[in-house]
Amino acid sequence: MSRIAMIGAGHVGATAAYALMLRALVSEIVLIDSDPGLAEAEAADLADANALARPARIWAGTYADAASATIAVVTAGAATHGSETRLTVASRSASIVRACVSQLAGAGFGGIILVAANPVDLMALVALRASGLPASRVIGTGTLLDTARLRQALAAELHVAPTAIEALVVGEHGDSEVAAFFAARVGGLGLAQFQAPAPDREHVARGVREAGYRIIAGKGYTSFGIATAIVRICEAILRDERAILPVSVALTGEFGITDLYLSLPCLLGAGGIERILLPDLDAAEQAGLRASAAILRENLAVLDAGS
Repeated sequence: MSRIAMIGAGHVGATAAYALMLRALVSEIVLIDSDPGLAEAEAADLADANALARPARIWAGTYADAASATIAVVTAGAATHGSETRLTVASRSASIVRACVSQLAGAGFGGIILVAANPVDLMALVALRASGLPASRVIGTGTLLDTARLRQALAAELHVAPTAIEALVVGEHGDSEVAAFFAARVGGLGLAQFQAPAPDREHVARGVREAGYRIIAGKGYTSFGIATAIVRICEAILRDERAILPVSVALTGEFGITDLYLSLPCLLGAGGIERILLPDLDAAEQAGLRASAAILRENLAVLDAGS
């Protein structure tokens, strides 16, 4: 019997739980929220939908229910509003994530924590510190969604299916993220080899970087894209796929970066992060990755000073 605990029953948590239910990945989904009434209502709505899907138990529970879960997904955090960036809500999110993970740890949770709360790279580090778990078992959703957006954007420019594109976004899930065009491939060919002239890199990268803000401007939040990214990561873990996905991971010297969470392609299996891969980046992309790390380190220092 497999169980996933969804910590946070807001837009992202409820949508991710719904996607998990439709994918029939687990037999049990427990929703936990600081507002028990919200968790109960979302669980009841999901259970109604589940009556027309595949059998699963879905309920609103407590951290004691999360203790035996294979994966705890932390979506609870501060939402951005207006012109706020992901980094500007760090202190508000940190207090929420720290409290949630501390309660998980207190309940005896020993599974894998998947953090989706923004700013996800800093929040994954906050979760690691509060969890008592090894870094391989605390993962951020990172740039998986950004990578999907990059592939979709390139596919539209090149008139091919997104599945034909091999491309990555690395670094922060945020304004300093790095679209790694150097190693991008279409059917084994570089972008310029496949089509000349190649797509305008800065135009494509800007579109990917600003995609979340455009969605928030229109509907107030994002949900479907990040929920699908959550499900994809959970799937790789639950099925021990040994899939390679760009997720936020604790770096220990990769590209000269230590003691930070940033996204790089990682081998994912039942134990969490099994290996961090170093993509082929050109000099400008490597510099961009280090600049992304520097920005996160500055914000981490501010976060630590205020905690």
